[in-house]
Amino acid sequence: MFSPSYRLLLCDLRTDQVLDALPVQGVSFDDFIGKAGSMSATIPVPNPSIAARARAAIVPGRTAVWLERGREIWWGGILWTAAISSDDRGFLSVQIQAGTWDTYLSHRLLYDSLTATATDQYDIVRGLLDYVQNTPGGDIGIEYSAETSGILRDRKYSRYDLPTVRDLLVQLGSVQGGFEWRIASYRDADGRRVKHLQVGTPTIRTGSTDIVLDHPGPVMTYTWPVDATRRANAWQSRGATDNSNQAADSVPRMSALHLAEDVAEGWPRLDGSSDYTTVEEQPTLDGHAAADLDAAQSGTVVPEVTLDMSRAPVSPAMLGATVRLRVRDLWHPVPLDARYRVVGLGITPPERGRPESGRLYLEAA
Repeated sequence: MFSPSYRLLLCDLRTDQVLDALPVQGVSFDDFIGKAGSMSATIPVPNPSIAARARAAIVPGRTAVWLERGREIWWGGILWTAAISSDDRGFLSVQIQAGTWDTYLSHRLLYDSLTATATDQYDIVRGLLDYVQNTPGGDIGIEYSAETSGILRDRKYSRYDLPTVRDLLVQLGSVQGGFEWRIASYRDADGRRVKHLQVGTPTIRTGSTDIVLDHPGPVMTYTWPVDATRRANAWQSRGATDNSNQAADSVPRMSALHLAEDVAEGWPRLDGSSDYTTVEEQPTLDGHAAADLDAAQSGTVVPEVTLDMSRAPVSPAMLGATVRLRVRDLWHPVPLDARYRVVGLGITPPERGRPESGRLYLEAA
């Protein structure tokens, strides 16, 4: 079965000017909704010419990485680390690791106070992104569209807290009625390499029809972890310290105590908490606590399936898509037939003796 080849483009992060395209080995990469993705690869250095090219193009923190599969962009991000190594026979190589574009926002702090009143939550996102890219040296070419969520928020961000912009975006989306976001990488109809902010309320969803996956079949293996170590059915969150009464001790603002219904259904009481030290408004803090309880109530269940890519369609466009997973084996004598949303994707390109494989990370649809 023919498999398209992969190519690594190294570009200047600010201008996206191509610096070089170097041969790579051992490539693997992943991308997610809700957390940063990563890419790792090894660049062999067999001669002085490749060494000179690699020295010029590999600049952690300044070099952008685009991974092409055939003519399509399948991954994009920022090269953050590089390690030059020599083996016992003197062969040189460079191991590189990169993170998706959103990792840049973890390296940007809010040095100015910002206030939003009755503002659509997507406009707050775009305002924070504009703040990042309008500072000297801060524009890395992240684009966005003008859609709205229809949900208005009040937010006050203080420069004295020195928050990272990524943390502000995560907190903004993590309340009831919130949203998901990621920065997608693709090539547009004009052939441009694009970094585009993708948002969805309450979740990012793509595709109009279910993708059917069977085991046995295109699903070669699966892993089904169920973890109750972080499960909770009671939740309270701490907010900013209330200094309004100078005569009293300063204490943090507390959300209402949220209780889930499953305690009355026989579950033991399992408590949880979270901190939002910059949140001063009671409704906002209560919204965070309610959303955190919803996330913690079911425990951690993130099924992972590995696909034979010669028998199943796999691409980064599947992030947010709905799959219908059908499994029949000893654990499922009554066949499992359920719908899940794809929230993560990992690809291992083919190499000598190793076929191309894809991993999907799923959550209940």
